[in-house]
Amino acid sequence: MLKRIEASTLILRVILGITFFVHGVVKFQGGIENIVGWFDAIGLPGFLAYVVASIEVVGGIALILGLGSRVVSALLALLMIGATLKVKLAVGFLGNGEMAGYELDLALLAMAVFIAINGSKMFALDKVIFKEQKSDTTSF
Repeated sequence: MLKRIEASTLILRVILGITFFVHGVVKFQGGIENIVGWFDAIGLPGFLAYVVASIEVVGGIALILGLGSRVVSALLALLMIGATLKVKLAVGFLGNGEMAGYELDLALLAMAVFIAINGSKMFALDKVIFKEQKSDTTSF
């Protein structure tokens, strides 16, 4: 049973990592200055566009590799909360025809929170780097 849960968590971790990595890369490739301008337009400091895109790229890679999964997932969860409250909540769950709703943000938030709470050790660099001792229980 434990191996199935860990394998499922691995799948969530890698998919979440790929998703955020791609979203971050697109922000840079599409012209990060456009994102800076959009952040300014919605009342956020423009420099946060660089912070968000960097967290998405670096955090995505870290999740794929299993490096600091709990901390990275917590940061990504905060990004999703911010995106939902600041931008997506006003357009509704499914969107308004011009902008997507917060359904994807909510799913990504749930995945990030799950990994932040449970961690993910299967095929994780953390396990190699920190040589974690085998344990069936996790303490906070």
